[in-house]
Amino acid sequence: MGGVPFGGATARREVLLLTLGFAALLAVGAVSVWLVSRTVSYGREVAATLETKAEIVRALSLAQDAETGQRGFLLTNDERYLGPYKAAVENSEARLKRLHELVPPEGPQAAMLQELDRQLAVKMAELGETVRLQREGDLQGARAILETERGRDAMLAIRRTVRAMAEHEDKQFAERADAAITLSRLLLAAVAIGLVGAATLAIGAQLLVRRQTKELAEAHQALAQSNVGLEAAVAERTADLTAANDEIQRFAYIVSHDLRAPLVNVMGFTSELEAARKVLKEQIDRLDDEESKRVTSEARLAIEEDLPEAIGFIRTSTAKMDRLINAILSLSRQGRRQISPESIPVEDMVRAIADTIYQQTQAADAEIEVQAGLPSMVSDRLSIEQVFQNLIENAVKYLDRSRPGRISVSGRRIGSLVEYAIEDNGRGIDARDHERVFELFRRAGAQDQPGEGLGLAFVRANVRKLGGAIRLTSQPGIGSTFHLTFPAVLRPTQESPAA
Repeated sequence: MGGVPFGGATARREVLLLTLGFAALLAVGAVSVWLVSRTVSYGREVAATLETKAEIVRALSLAQDAETGQRGFLLTNDERYLGPYKAAVENSEARLKRLHELVPPEGPQAAMLQELDRQLAVKMAELGETVRLQREGDLQGARAILETERGRDAMLAIRRTVRAMAEHEDKQFAERADAAITLSRLLLAAVAIGLVGAATLAIGAQLLVRRQTKELAEAHQALAQSNVGLEAAVAERTADLTAANDEIQRFAYIVSHDLRAPLVNVMGFTSELEAARKVLKEQIDRLDDEESKRVTSEARLAIEEDLPEAIGFIRTSTAKMDRLINAILSLSRQGRRQISPESIPVEDMVRAIADTIYQQTQAADAEIEVQAGLPSMVSDRLSIEQVFQNLIENAVKYLDRSRPGRISVSGRRIGSLVEYAIEDNGRGIDARDHERVFELFRRAGAQDQPGEGLGLAFVRANVRKLGGAIRLTSQPGIGSTFHLTFPAVLRPTQESPAA
C-alpha cells in the first residue's frame, strides 16, 4: 500500500524547535518582569530624591521667610509684617519632620541634617528673641542683637549646609536617573526580542501547519490512487487522515493560545514602562522648574522622544500580533464547531446583511442589488451567514473609488445543489492570484485596506465544512465574482474538506 509518510523525525524536530521557542519566550518574559520591577523601583528612588531636595530647599526658604518677617517688623514695628515669620514658625516643625522621614538614618546626609537642625534652632532663637524685645519696647536691645551678626552667621551656615545637602541629592538623582534610563532601554530590548520571538513562532507554527496539511493532501491522493476499489482500506486511511486533521486543528489552537500569554505580558510591560516614563518626566519637569539645571539634554530626549516613539512601535506590533492570533484562534475554533442544519431563507439573510453595512456602502458610493427569489437551503445558518457577510463586506472594501460601486447577489437551484454568485465592479484580481487569495496570510493588489489575509481562508474553510465549493473569476479594473455551490439540503455525510 503506497503513501506519503506523515510526521516522523522531521515533524518531531519541528515540534521540539517550537517548544524551545516557547521556553525562550518564557525566559524573555521573566527577564522583562524583573526589568520592569527594577525600573519602577528606580523611579520611586528618583522621586524620593527629588522630594528630599525640595524639602531641603524649603527648610532654607522657611528661615529666609522668618528673617524677612522679622526685619520688616523691626523696621516698622507693625505686627502685620510678622506674617511670614509666624507662618515659618508654624510650618518648620512639620517640614523638618518630613525631611527626617526622607533622609536615611545613616550616611553623610544624616549628619548634615543634624547640623541643619542645630543651625535652624540657632537662627529661629535669634529671630524669636529680637521679636520679643521689639514687642516689649526694647528697640535698642533688639538692634543690639542684630549688630552682633549672630543671625547673619547662622543664615550663612544654613545656606552652606543646604547647598551641600542639595548637591548630594543632585548626585544621587543623576546616578539613579541614569540607572533607570539604562534599565528602560534594556526593557525595550527585551520586549523587542520577545516580539520577534513571538512573530517567529507564529510563522513557524503556520509553516508547520501548512507543511503537514500538504503532506496530508499528498497522502490522501496516493491512497486514492493505490487503493481504488478497496473500500476497507480507504475507510481506514480516511479515519487516519481525519484524526491527523483534528490534531492539526488542535495544534493550531494550542500554538495560538500559548502565543497570547507572552503577548499579554509584553502589553502589560509596555504599560508599566509608559507609567515609569511619566513619573520620570514629571520629576524631571519639577527639577527644571526649580532651576537646578541638572537634567542633561540626552536624558530629556530619551524621556520625551525616544521612549514614547519606541513604546508606540511596540504597541503597534503587539496590536497586529493580537489580531493575527485572534484570527488563527477563530479559524481553529470554526474547524471544531458542530454544525446544525436548519432552513435558511437566503434572500432575507442577504438583505439583512446589506442593511447592516448600509453606512459602508453609502460612504463608498455603492449599492447592493439582491436578486428576488434567491433559492433557500438547509444548512448551518451561522456558517452561511459568515460566508456571505465576509464576501459582501470584502466587495465593498475593495471597490474602485473612481466609479459608483455595484454589488450584485444572485443564485439558482440546480438539481440537488444551489449556486450563488457575488459580483462586484471593483478593482479586480489578477489571474495568478485567483487561488492564492484563499491561502492564509495572502492578499492581492494594493495593500491600502486593513486586514491580515485570513478572511477568504476562513470563508473557504466554512464552505468546505458545509460540503460546498468556492471559486473566483475576476479581471483587474473590471471586477470580481465569487461563485458558491452548496448542497440544497445538508446531511452529515455530505460534509467534506475536499472542495
